[in-house]
Amino acid sequence: MSSEVLRATVAQACRVLAMEGLVEGTLGHVSVRTGADRMLIRCRGTAERGLLFTEDADVRLTDFDGTLIDPDEGYKVPNELPIHGELLRARPEVGAVVHAHPPAVLICGLAGLELRPIFGSYNIPAMRMALDGVPVYPRSVLIRRPDLAHEMIAAMGERPVCVLKGHGITVTGDSVEQAVVRALNLNALAAVTLAVAQAGGRAEEIPAEDVAELPDLGSAFNDLVVWRYHVAKARGRGY
Repeated sequence: MSSEVLRATVAQACRVLAMEGLVEGTLGHVSVRTGADRMLIRCRGTAERGLLFTEDADVRLTDFDGTLIDPDEGYKVPNELPIHGELLRARPEVGAVVHAHPPAVLICGLAGLELRPIFGSYNIPAMRMALDGVPVYPRSVLIRRPDLAHEMIAAMGERPVCVLKGHGITVTGDSVEQAVVRALNLNALAAVTLAVAQAGGRAEEIPAEDVAELPDLGSAFNDLVVWRYHVAKARGRGY
């Protein structure tokens, strides 16, 4: 895939995440691997307007340490660039990284609400995410140094998602599209968990016999379908 297409995809991912409420204002970023030690990542320019209004030019080429390879044109890399650079360096199978701040995930973490498989057919990928376990990085810090990123990576293990308590989420994928859809699914899981708690209940985990009845939707196919829906939705609203 060309760098121009990847830039456009990262920019669209930022707009989708903002429109769906997973990021707000100027906070949050998306990256995609482009080589052994290179990535395209959403940066802030002199005319910064927030993630909802991300343009292709806001996505810049850097190395994993955050050195801009594109002419900088006034752009600055994210303070938490180590989330992306160190994760891509440590896990060569990862193709893209999303860092976002979904309010429902934030509140669940602060309230001590574990993200469990409490529903099935409503959102099968989110249910399977919960079945596999959602790790938590317990420190509410800006991950602006490699050593902090290494702590997060250790907490995350081999899982594609991690809750950063009092902060946000880190999500990986083979592609930008997959990472974004996983972030949306994690947000859906947290939103239902929070709503149940607010209603005064504590849902039981779905039984194993119900899990066995649920089909494997095929991650690559399902992710692309969900991605196309959200892109179409965003474009229909002018984003």
